[in-house]
Amino acid sequence: MIALICVVVAAFLAFDVLLVRQIAHGNDGVRLPAMAPAYAPLATSVPTLSNGSPAPWGQPGSDPTQMAVTAGWVSTVAARTGIPPRALSAYADAQLVTVETTPDCHLTWTMLAGIGAVESGHGTFGGSTLRPDGTTTSRILGPPLDGSHGTRAVPATVAGKAFDGDPRWDHAIGPMQFIPSTWMHWGMSADGREPNPNDIDDAALTAARYLCAAGGDLITPDGWRAAIGAYNAPIAYAIKVTDLANKYARESLTP
Repeated sequence: MIALICVVVAAFLAFDVLLVRQIAHGNDGVRLPAMAPAYAPLATSVPTLSNGSPAPWGQPGSDPTQMAVTAGWVSTVAARTGIPPRALSAYADAQLVTVETTPDCHLTWTMLAGIGAVESGHGTFGGSTLRPDGTTTSRILGPPLDGSHGTRAVPATVAGKAFDGDPRWDHAIGPMQFIPSTWMHWGMSADGREPNPNDIDDAALTAARYLCAAGGDLITPDGWRAAIGAYNAPIAYAIKVTDLANKYARESLTP
């Protein structure tokens, strides 16, 4: 009986480790049939527009360094949550844009912040920082997608080579860690220029679009789980992102 219990415990631990290892830096990891537990987003501080009108995202000639969200909101919530202000403004701006373009999605900046924290530490992975225009000071690349660590192998694509310089394997790219093929399909620009995965504004807006398409209504538990599952499949990933999102939500409302 003791031996049987040990075998069961060992199997459980091995499965748990496998889930953790399946957290790839990108969107095309191994898909699991279910996401649990059933999380839903908490109430959070709502960002406000600096000029009282929709942000000029995607308009040629718009200034990429201009925050659509009020600077006071960013300053206050960044101090409460510890999220770098430049990253927070990108997440909040993406929410404001989504409210205008896809109101039924109910995307919140906390979901983007949870993902951004896990994927790149809000654009700080490897010593990188975010410039005032939102671009990273150095490229943020995930490990080669060579089939190890529970992810499927993704041989180098033309787009991938241009982004990561690896002639053999693609890598997830940028502060929100998109696989090149996913970026080429979903990539959006925040300033009307060429979509840039190494720009936190473009990456956050693209992530918002991707999450809404995958989850539908993200205020529902099913929509929330489906969106995170499409971004990265393992249960451990979903739990980590959701715990961070809810942590940021609570902190944003705490003076």
